[in-house]
Amino acid sequence: MICLVTGATGFVGSAVARKLIAAGHRVRVLARAGSDRRNLADLPVEIATGSLAEPETLPAAVAGIEALFHVAADYRLWVPDEAAMYRTNVDGTLALMEAAQAAGVRRIVHTSSVATLGLVKGGIADETTPVSLDDMIGPYKRSKFLSEEGVKRLVRERGLPAVIVNPSTPIGPRDIKPTPTGRLIVEAASGRMPAYVDTGLNFAHVDDVAEGHLLAFERGRIGERYILGSENLTLAQVLAIICPLVGRKPPRIKLPANLILPLAYGAEAVSRFTKREPFVTVDGVRLAKKLMFFTIDKARRELGYVPRPAAQGFADAVDWFEANGYVPLRQKRA
Repeated sequence: MICLVTGATGFVGSAVARKLIAAGHRVRVLARAGSDRRNLADLPVEIATGSLAEPETLPAAVAGIEALFHVAADYRLWVPDEAAMYRTNVDGTLALMEAAQAAGVRRIVHTSSVATLGLVKGGIADETTPVSLDDMIGPYKRSKFLSEEGVKRLVRERGLPAVIVNPSTPIGPRDIKPTPTGRLIVEAASGRMPAYVDTGLNFAHVDDVAEGHLLAFERGRIGERYILGSENLTLAQVLAIICPLVGRKPPRIKLPANLILPLAYGAEAVSRFTKREPFVTVDGVRLAKKLMFFTIDKARRELGYVPRPAAQGFADAVDWFEANGYVPLRQKRA
């Protein structure tokens, strides 16, 4: 089977490409000209040069493929130009879906996010928890919500053969950028996190999330969505996993989110001049006030999705960040 994977130069996309290759499929990837291609260096893939922001490049990318795994997205909690994020995540996604359907692609897996799902205060949410656009905090969540709604509309109105997956927070190797979560792991493992704002997220090994994509392709129901996660953990629990891996004690000072907000506003003000993403963002602090806990029961039941414990993902992430110079080398044990 010939598959197109978008976002394969990135974290989740490269893991999906590796899973497809291991399963014996031919893989084509959509990659921007001049993009960082380290995650593709050892992979036997065909490269179609283009991007979601260049809709004219998409018909050639989907020509002759049987399956589309649309993983690419602009994933940042702060952007100097919100309109550019919407052009990529919303307009680019819909243009790709229309190009794929016109090319006769047999089946599509659209990678959304748990960011588009409703939350249960003090509880655990699932794929059916009520939510609206008004609940979305920040341009990333809004753009992912709108892109998912667009895919659903194409399924209903035009018969688009798409299954939707909603990964939680992926962790593990090859987070080259790194993602906001990867940056947190790097800071904690490097001993640069003296305090923290506690929150709660669902974490999953990136390779399990990738496996979930293949399971969704093989077993998922058209138009349905499936949460691909593993364990619900507070940030305090996460730090208690990461820090001992590198022989450090986890930080004990927990700061209230409202205390960090002025710092976040200041950091974003500076970033408007530097054009560099601030380490702490207003939307990130606002999101930290909510526990984003989810169940993966539907994916277990319908897809046969069985992820490993999240601790393995953190261990693999720290090992990879250390081996690639993101965090200091640990002293060798005697």
